[in-house]
Amino acid sequence: MEHRVFLDKYYGLDKFICSGAQNPRTGGVILCKANSKTEVERIVSEDPFNIHGAATYEIIEFNPTKFAPAFESFT
Repeated sequence: MEHRVFLDKYYGLDKFICSGAQNPRTGGVILCKANSKTEVERIVSEDPFNIHGAATYEIIEFNPTKFAPAFESFT
């Protein structure tokens, strides 16, 4: 599936931290490490779900202030 190839690309580039389907199955979530919202918009523009109009996106920026030690490298 094209979308999984897209996901694999950005996991390989250490941009995606985790992803999966929402419950109930109304869409999905991707936790992405990026330097800016513009970078995320560029990444999303490559998603086949976006290219084929199969999904809409809501980009929510946040700055983690508390996290488990294993996530320290993502800040």
